[in-house]
Amino acid sequence: MPTVDRYADTGPAFSPEAYFNGPIKAWGMVQDRTGLVRERFDVKMIGRWTGDTGTLEEDFTYYSDGRTQRRVWTIKKLADGRYEGSASDVKEKAVGQASGSAMRWKYVMELPVGGKVYDVVFDDWMFQMNDGVLINRSYIKKFGITVADLTIFMQKQ
Repeated sequence: MPTVDRYADTGPAFSPEAYFNGPIKAWGMVQDRTGLVRERFDVKMIGRWTGDTGTLEEDFTYYSDGRTQRRVWTIKKLADGRYEGSASDVKEKAVGQASGSAMRWKYVMELPVGGKVYDVVFDDWMFQMNDGVLINRSYIKKFGITVADLTIFMQKQ
């Protein structure tokens, strides 16, 4: 897997504090390790930043059964394009780094599946596109093995 520094000279430049400030609409899907789409969803987000600290509210609606889910991130900008964050279902501090048009964001999340809760590693790669679009590709891992992929398309409103 490449490091985020690989994208240092690419644009448009991605700034989490600029992008995740204000309303965002998103669409996503989860695919299992065979590529089968297991879940699709919409997300409404609203971000707010004060200084180097941001809050990102995410409200998910799942197509399969209409259930909803809410996650609220607190994100802190550190030095050298680095970030850390927390949310109620994230077990440790999320850590990330932005460079050029990309950001890599890693964390351990408590993921409910079929009545059980599993600790899985999310390895998120975000890429800034034109027209306020951001593409997020996540590799969901258990014991170092990718068990699912998550793709989210976001657009600033």
